[in-house]
Amino acid sequence: MYNPVIAFLNIGTQEMILIVFAILLLFGGKKLPELARGLGRGIREFKDASEGIKREISDQINNFEKDIDVKTEVKEEAVPNDVRLAEEKAQAAHEEEAKPQETVEGSETEQPKKKYEFTTPAGVVEHNPHKQPDYGEEP
Repeated sequence: MYNPVIAFLNIGTQEMILIVFAILLLFGGKKLPELARGLGRGIREFKDASEGIKREISDQINNFEKDIDVKTEVKEEAVPNDVRLAEEKAQAAHEEEAKPQETVEGSETEQPKKKYEFTTPAGVVEHNPHKQPDYGEEP
């Protein structure tokens, strides 16, 4: 029979016999069944506790996902129809403003666009990666 724990620990048959013999000498034949029962109970309790923790974590995750779904549904229901209509009207008005309006050339309401010119502050050197550095005199 293949036991992955024994294969993982790389314990062979001879080593297992030696370990069982040493335990038998240390504890005796009468104490061995009690030790095995106690070890079995401890392992079972450990497995039960780990399964309980896994269940609790998965329940918390599932409840959190359900809470998120409920909150989004509540938020959608909480918004009154008047607010939705107002939002739709505001969006439609914004789209109409975004459309370019035709203007008649030569009208007095049209103002020329100003072109802003920026100057570099004193003590600042302009970065030009394609320009070769000036080292003074050329050879």
